[in-house]
Amino acid sequence: MRTPTRIILVLFLAFLVIVLALGSAVYFFLDKYSYNDLYIRLQTRAQITANHHFDADRMSAEAIQVLREKYLQKMTDEQEYVLVLQQGRTAPGSPIDGILNDGFMEAINGVGSAFAKNGNTFYAGIRYETAEGPYLVVVSADNYYASHHLSYLKRVLLVGALLVTLTSIAFFVYFSRKIFDPIDRITKRVKQISTENLHLRVEDSGTDREISSLINTFNDLLDRLETAFETQKNFISNASHEFGTPLTAIIGEAEVTLSKERAPADYQEALGNVLVQAERLDKITKSLLFLAQTGYTTKRINTALVRMDEVIIAVKAMLDDLHPKNNLMIDFSLLPENPKKLKVWGNADLLKLAIGNIANNACKYSQNKPVNISVAAGQGEVIIIVVDQGIGIPEKEMAFIYDPFYRASNTAYFDGFGIGLPLTRNIIRLHGGKLEVNSAEGKGTTVRVNLPAAFADATANA
Repeated sequence: MRTPTRIILVLFLAFLVIVLALGSAVYFFLDKYSYNDLYIRLQTRAQITANHHFDADRMSAEAIQVLREKYLQKMTDEQEYVLVLQQGRTAPGSPIDGILNDGFMEAINGVGSAFAKNGNTFYAGIRYETAEGPYLVVVSADNYYASHHLSYLKRVLLVGALLVTLTSIAFFVYFSRKIFDPIDRITKRVKQISTENLHLRVEDSGTDREISSLINTFNDLLDRLETAFETQKNFISNASHEFGTPLTAIIGEAEVTLSKERAPADYQEALGNVLVQAERLDKITKSLLFLAQTGYTTKRINTALVRMDEVIIAVKAMLDDLHPKNNLMIDFSLLPENPKKLKVWGNADLLKLAIGNIANNACKYSQNKPVNISVAAGQGEVIIIVVDQGIGIPEKEMAFIYDPFYRASNTAYFDGFGIGLPLTRNIIRLHGGKLEVNSAEGKGTTVRVNLPAAFADATANA
């Protein structure tokens, strides 16, 4: 069953139950009220009848008749009975003998009044004491209100329930269409979108806030998918190029070398060139492997307590070995008094790789101008800031700096693969941190790393 049909059915049944329950309650309470009202009116007439028969000397018969005609409405098939009670019973052969049960007579003898019903005729009786002895005064009548008015009310309620049911069905159908037609339209539009036309978007009419929110969510998802597909295409294209260059050089060098007999020195030179290209290919492969491994935030890594000032010192020593002319300077002025505030839970090798990539890029693109790296402790976090005076990144290209193999347009004269920064961001994310890059072309770049501290306060024990 379709969802709109199911919703219409559920709402209709719920509404129908409410209408029927309300109508039944109205009918039940009116019916009960009509019986109680009739019994009270009959009892009042019984009392007046007794007064008319036995107290005529105190109240004239004419006055009683005027009172009845003026204030008491004539009841349908109204009958009056004045019967002598003998030992608490009426005489055999009386007009109501066999109609009124023993319970009625017991109530008459006990509390002095009673009510009874026989078919559609209702009876009210009272016990009236006189000098001659006790009498039973009974007044009976048909319940015209119950037999006519309540029947009419029942028909009105049934017709009303039918009209309300039809109206509610029409309303629920309209309501369901108003809700689900836009969703059906969105579904049809989304089904038209595939990898060949990811540029298509769901149109927003703007008439409903919830539907607009759903459409915007779909469109945002399509934006991310389109970006991911484009990134994948660029990644494959760039990876093919980066792999192709050293492979082409290796194959070409081997073909030229093997094309004829050569001197040992020529073979050594050719093998040297092959080794250079093979090392380059190995570096690209390892970088891609690291990038793929750190791209999954659910991947487990071995962690331990790591002091970030020691990581920075190790990075400085590594750069001094690789690039003796680097001008990297460590600023210790922001170090906290308690060194425990510099500790994080992490993998020391990965953190050295991440901070080393940042520092290496800063030195490389600064052409060995001064580069400042500092470490500080913030509120529950460790902060590393690297500031260089290099070529910077063009503003319009900042959005692509984390794309694998992407290199800014002003880096043509610098070696690199465009993998270091994406790899660094993945490592920082694995450690629950944040990486922020601010740059201006020709003015330098500032990189800030925030890592969650291992201890929230200075009194924690390592």
